Order: sequence, then C-alpha cells, then structure tokens
Amino acid sequence: MSTREGSLEAPQRHPLDWQNPEFYNEPALMNELHRVYDICHGCRRCFNLCNAFPTLFDAIDESPSNELDTVEKKVYWKVVDQCYLCDMCFMTKCPYVPPHQFNVDFPHLMLRAKAVKFKKGETSFRDKLLSSTDAMGKLASIPVITQTVNAVNKTPATRKIMDSVLGIHQERKLPEYSSSTFRKHAEANESFAVKNGERTPGKVAVYATCYINYNEPGIGHDLLAILAHNEIPARLVEKETCCGMPKLELGDLEAVARLKETNIPQLARLAREGYAILTAIPSCTLMYKQELPLMFPDDADVKAVADAMYDPFEYLMLRHKDGLLKTDFKQKLGKVSYHVPCHLRVQNLGLKTRETLQLVPDTEITTVERCSGHDGTWGVKSEFFADSMKIGKPVFKQMAAPQPDYVSSDCAIAGRHIMQGMGDTSAQKQHPLTLIRIAYGL
Repeated sequence: MSTREGSLEAPQRHPLDWQNPEFYNEPALMNELHRVYDICHGCRRCFNLCNAFPTLFDAIDESPSNELDTVEKKVYWKVVDQCYLCDMCFMTKCPYVPPHQFNVDFPHLMLRAKAVKFKKGETSFRDKLLSSTDAMGKLASIPVITQTVNAVNKTPATRKIMDSVLGIHQERKLPEYSSSTFRKHAEANESFAVKNGERTPGKVAVYATCYINYNEPGIGHDLLAILAHNEIPARLVEKETCCGMPKLELGDLEAVARLKETNIPQLARLAREGYAILTAIPSCTLMYKQELPLMFPDDADVKAVADAMYDPFEYLMLRHKDGLLKTDFKQKLGKVSYHVPCHLRVQNLGLKTRETLQLVPDTEITTVERCSGHDGTWGVKSEFFADSMKIGKPVFKQMAAPQPDYVSSDCAIAGRHIMQGMGDTSAQKQHPLTLIRIAYGL
C-alpha cells in the first residue's frame, strides 16, 4: 500500500499493549517520542488544537539547529504534560494515523508516557486526589461534610491555601457536591422505572457516573424523566464505580483494570439481557466504547458492553428514527448556545444532541465544535489554569455571541468552564437533558 493510499483510509486504533513490559521501557519510549515528534514537526497540522503541539514546535524553533535533535529531553515531558487525551488530533487532523505506514497515534503515545511517569512514582498527590472521583464523592456527599466542602470551595482564603499547597487554582470555579446523591434518591423513588412500556421495544439501564451521582444529580433525574415520558422501561445499573477515565488520564492503568473488574461484570450482564446502557457524561461513554476495548481487546464482556453503550441523545434519535420518540414539546427554548465536547466528537455519532434539541419548536441552536479548554482535571490545576482559559477563549466568544437564553454542553464541567469564561451573562447554564425535560414541560 502506498503512503497516499494509506492516508485516505479511515483511522484505525491499535490495541494498547499496556501489559507488555516493553511498554514501560523508558529508553524505548523516548525513541518513539523522538520519532513521532519529528513527524509532527514536519507536518504541524495540529498547531492550533491544544498546547502540546505549540510547546513542541516552539521548543524546536528556539533550539540551536531548529530541529528536534537539539531540543532538551525535558521538553519531551513538557509536551506530555500539556496533552489531556482529547483524541482530536487522531480523529480529525493527523494524516499519518494507522493504517498509514508512519503509524502515528499521538494520544496513545502520550498515554504511554503518562503510564511510564506513573510507574516511576512521579505523579503528585494532587493528581492522584483529583483522579479519585468516586472516593472523593463518597466522602464529600456525607451531609455535614458536604456543607463544609462546598463552603471551603467558595472561600477566597481557603482557595488561596489550596492553590499554594495542593496546586488547585484559586480562580477555578469548582462543582458543588450534593448530599442527595443521584443513585440514593433514584433507588428510593421507584416511580421512575416504567416496568411495561408499550410504545417502544427498548429498555435502558442508566450508568450514573461519579459526576452525576455526587455533583449534579439533577441531570440524572432529567434523563430518567425523559425516559419515563417516552415510556421506555428503565433501571439503574445495580452496582457501579468510576468508569476509570480519570485514572487513564493519569496513566494509572492498573487502577483502570481494577475498576473494570468491578464494572464490567454488572454491565455485561445487562448488555446480554438486552439493555441499552446510557451514561450522561461523554467521557464515561467513550471509556466503555473505546478505551476499555483497546486495553482489553480479547475480553468478550468488554465488547458486549461497548456494543450496548449509548450516548443518551444517540439513543433518543434512534427512537425518533423508529417513530417512537414523543415530540409533544410544550415549551420553547429560545436561543441555545450548544457546545460539543471533544469526547463526544471523537465518538463519530454525528450531532445527535443538536438534532434532538432542534425538534423543539421555536428553538434556535448555535453550535460550537471546539475544545472548551477545561479537559477533565487539567484545567483545575494551577499550572494549567491560564492555558485552559486561553484555549477556551474562542469558545466563550462564540457561545456568547447570539446572546443566548441557555448555555449548554453535554460535558457538565465544560459547561461550567464556559460560563466562567463568558463572565457576566443573563444566560442560564443547563445540560441538554435538562433542556429537553424543560421542553417537555415535565
């Protein structure tokens, strides 16, 4: 196959060979970083995606030879730290991804480097803490502790201490925790589950996610209300823990494997019973659809879960295609500025959220397909906060331009980040699921 022919084929992801000892061989890693960085230097098509590429290109341009061979190796690691594994370079920009003979998978190379760094014990306490979303949520959702944590996160004096001691930027607006967690409230209120739906042959299991459970449980309840309104039988996943995406981004692949051992048996059973599994956080959906299958390519249960996993709006639009989605919307939404997060874009679903919102009469959707800059825990960290706001600046401007009634993103933390970047605005931040519930008048 010629180079040109290879570049015209669809991108292919190779399984992540993370259980091979050679994966953690640092000299071999450095050789591969050099090979790929040199290819990127000769192309530079990704210069405007994130800070990883400008960090690399600026270092090369400022080196004695203006080539990679005179760039200090410490810069290689700076590039790794600037990558937050959004996958957009692989999916939308790079002409050298497999099956091209150059075999460039920049995000998975960055993941390998992060795994080597973690294996060497060079990961900070702060980063380990921020990636322990389930453990932090369980602690912070205890009623008395919830009030304290939320108060501390809003107090300037304590935020300065968190900045200097933990490296969590004092200006980053943090999500509140809820003592009325989604799972606890939903399990106590069985009325959400329509046991014998007649309109649709489908049935749904909802995987709550850490963020929905502990931070914004209302989004989960909105999803259940929408399913019930459409007479779709629904239930919660019986037992769950974190999907593993925060640990993946940290490079702690052994922790990802441990979380997988808790989650996959529960989810695989539901998949084989014919349930569609829905998550309201794109990163969690992506974890089960792509990252776990690449880490465990021979695991039949992982494949079954991947096949059964749906983004909520992907599922709703499939119902609409079958003539089974109710469109009895009672309330218009006006102007909605809608942001498509990176981890949703790379799933190649199309703009299903926008298509659903457009079903609502008298609703005008402005769509922004660009990285918001928050990117998981990356934009929370003191050393990256300014960069996160810089990356998000074009998004903030585009979202504000129509003077919207609502600002919305499938990624709840991206939505909060965008609102912070927009500053004073009369617009309300609402998740797309919340907007559909409002439109239904539920």
